[in-house]
This record gives sequence, C-alpha cells and structure tokens, in this order.
Amino acid sequence: AADPLSAAPGSLEGGSWCNEHMLHERLDIIEEKVIKTVEHLESEVKSLLNIISETTSNIPTVPGTPLIDIFDGEY
Repeated sequence: AADPLSAAPGSLEGGSWCNEHMLHERLDIIEEKVIKTVEHLESEVKSLLNIISETTSNIPTVPGTPLIDIFDGEY
C-alpha cells in the first residue's frame, strides 16, 4: 500500500519548490501582520501611559494624606 501522506495535495513531499515558496510567502505575510500589530499595540500602550501619568499628576493631594498603592505592592 502506498503511503497516503505522500499523495496529499499541498504536501511538501519531493521538495516541491512551488509549495515551499507559497508557504514562505504566507509566513512572510503573517510575520508582517504580527510586526504591524505589535507596533500598533506599543503605540496604544504609550498613549495610555501618557494619559495615566497626566491624570495622576493633576490629582490634587492634601498634605499629610498617605499615597495609595493601587497595585498593593504586587508589582
């Protein structure tokens, strides 16, 4: 009996250059999308951190009031 995997459509059996090339192209597209997504998320995080720092610097503090650690010392 023949190996069923060797006849599978789209298999890389036999070093098919075309299929391998298509696979690399798809991986390149995925890599580009991941990089763009990460860059977008980095800019969003920076914006949020700027907003947070501006907001916290504008909060009036009463002298003698202890500061509250919102993370409760966990980070």
